[in-house]
Amino acid sequence: MKKVWLFVALILLLTACSSDKSNESKKDGELEKIQIVLDWTPNTNHTGLYVAQEKGFFKEQGLDVEIMLPGEAGADQLVAAGKAQFGISAQESITAARTQDIPIVSIATILQHNTSGFASLKKKGIESPEDYEGKTYGGWGAPVEQALITSLMVKEHADANQVEYINMGNSDFFTAVERDIDFAWIYYAWTGVEAELRGIDLNMQYLKDFSDKLDYYTPVITTNEKMISDNPETVHAFVKAVAKGYEFAIESPDEAASILSKAVPDLDEELVKASQQWISAKYKDDAPRWGEQKLTIWEGYAEWMTENNLLDEVFIAEDAFTNKFLPK
Repeated sequence: MKKVWLFVALILLLTACSSDKSNESKKDGELEKIQIVLDWTPNTNHTGLYVAQEKGFFKEQGLDVEIMLPGEAGADQLVAAGKAQFGISAQESITAARTQDIPIVSIATILQHNTSGFASLKKKGIESPEDYEGKTYGGWGAPVEQALITSLMVKEHADANQVEYINMGNSDFFTAVERDIDFAWIYYAWTGVEAELRGIDLNMQYLKDFSDKLDYYTPVITTNEKMISDNPETVHAFVKAVAKGYEFAIESPDEAASILSKAVPDLDEELVKASQQWISAKYKDDAPRWGEQKLTIWEGYAEWMTENNLLDEVFIAEDAFTNKFLPK
């Protein structure tokens, strides 16, 4: 749990250095300035935010929203410390944080189902977790990676000790998988779609296909408990605008892709358009409305984390998320 304690220490430092913005007043008619911190570089997970910004949905709700990239302090730390009002995170991060009384709360899920999984070049013949034996996995050194791989292999009676792990950090997946590794954990909506565009055939083992407990919410939109208690109107307004942005992306993926490409011109426009076509149907999927979360999903993944020695404290699922700010 060393990383969690470093996380707590950083939050305490940020909190000590932060000014309480919740008491700042604004003039009548003036837009309320708020910030949302991304979890990664901009991609189609974030399209609804950029649509809401471009289409004026934030402004309609009286908000002036700055979309920020994460720095040394990630979105979870900044949101928990009150240095940013909103952020992008994932259920696994929030679950670990809540067990340490870190006050971040998921207020909407961007995707209804987990679209991540372990990917390899088709020519390597890795068709199931059983085939991970004798292979090299490239990741970023998080304990959850080895726990996931081990749990999938054990179910198939494979020897998890026969996997070599290397930390490839932010290395390019396509370079690494040709040269240094056999498989890696990817989000299909971005890296998988890019492989399609490059004409590269991949084998995928989606996590959700192996256990309902692994069909968790990633990514999600977060705030902190203080925002919820002190500024619920702002949270309502923000979520309403964001929901409208994602609903637009569901209905008009091509235009939504153009908006993202315009906002972030460094992105590959062809990849953005193809990814948007793939992911737009996944935002809401089989849910009654965009953003809705289920208690059973939060409980199930926490159970999996506990079973795999990734949680050693009490987790109260009801406190980790809420649907109350979603539009009816």
